[in-house]
Amino acid sequence: MPDARDPLLRLRMLAAARQAAGLQRGLRPRGPDPDGSIDLASNDYLGLGQHPQVIEGAVAAARQWGAGSTGSRLVTGDTGLHTALECALARFTGAAAALVFSSGYLANLAAVTALAAALDPGDGAAATAHGSRPRGTLVVSDEANHASLIDACRLSAARIEIVRHRDVAAVDRALAGRSEPAALVVTESVFSVQGDLAPVGALHAAARTHGAVLVIDEAHALGVLGPGGRGVACAEGIAGEPDVVRTITLSKALAAQGGAVLGAPEVIETLVSTGRSFIFDTALAPPAAGAALAALSVLTAHPELAGRAVRNASRLADLAQRRGLAASRPAAAVVSVLLGTPEAALSGRRLLAEHGVRVGCFRPPSVPAGASCLRLTARASLSEADFDAVARALAVVEDHVRMAAPAGRN
Repeated sequence: MPDARDPLLRLRMLAAARQAAGLQRGLRPRGPDPDGSIDLASNDYLGLGQHPQVIEGAVAAARQWGAGSTGSRLVTGDTGLHTALECALARFTGAAAALVFSSGYLANLAAVTALAAALDPGDGAAATAHGSRPRGTLVVSDEANHASLIDACRLSAARIEIVRHRDVAAVDRALAGRSEPAALVVTESVFSVQGDLAPVGALHAAARTHGAVLVIDEAHALGVLGPGGRGVACAEGIAGEPDVVRTITLSKALAAQGGAVLGAPEVIETLVSTGRSFIFDTALAPPAAGAALAALSVLTAHPELAGRAVRNASRLADLAQRRGLAASRPAAAVVSVLLGTPEAALSGRRLLAEHGVRVGCFRPPSVPAGASCLRLTARASLSEADFDAVARALAVVEDHVRMAAPAGRN
């Protein structure tokens, strides 16, 4: 009889349960050429992933600086290339300063955890890279925030209050009723699954009224929204405010890898001195930094790419809605098609793939139970032929959804 204490048996049992619930995940390797399929799964919003200038930026950086960064930036990994990228990012986004990380995930961890500790009047002066436990900080987080922000809130050791999605009044009440002297309000500007927009201007007003700092994850807004793709904070006129801290990724519209925090020089200095995911992590590899710099140059020269990505997302939503599918109206380049169950979402992804269209598939815990969906991410480079092919593929999904619906349901 199997020993129930066998750890591998336990893992196999959990895997079987996930499989039965439609929640088992697995890697699906692809080649460098996706066999001519239409890519609506990646976050390459501007279609720069194969741009010759971006590729050459990576190659040139590798030739000059090497393939890897060789260590953390505080020990051996800092280069003139990192500094050049930070200056370019700050200049482009209207920030006073920037700090580059090896991923957007780690940028979010540093921004929330380091600021939660440093802003606590009772503990901030003693905050170090060894970690302190802030007792006087409240973090107010939107219930739909990305996992990296959720993890950052948990690791901050601050008190966390989760508020309803896009509910400014709930944020205001949480800030007004707090006992803690310090507070952070944490939100995405474009939410990564739903594709909807946070009320960033109103959130900033609420945060300022109550002496809080607003932390905005602009991962899905950079390169897509705002003047020339500079983000939602720029569009709202709050990009340079001292009580606004933004995080971005370099792996979406800029088609590279890495992340950054944008903010006042005092914020950046705090992260350099106390941000654990900065201090103890290997620096961003030079080819990724070089590619991001080149992509930023392309975007600066072609600001029309941002608007094209948004318009293409609207066209994708129209195609899905005409087929009777529950597609969101995109604020940026993300379109969500609600299918409900994990099994329905998996079937939808499979059918689209069989008809030459690759999409994202989101199931719990990435989304709440009952909200499994397909995510279609638009690119500025989609062609008329691409839209025609997507329309044909969505028709197949529509037929499948209609046939699977219980009798009597419209």
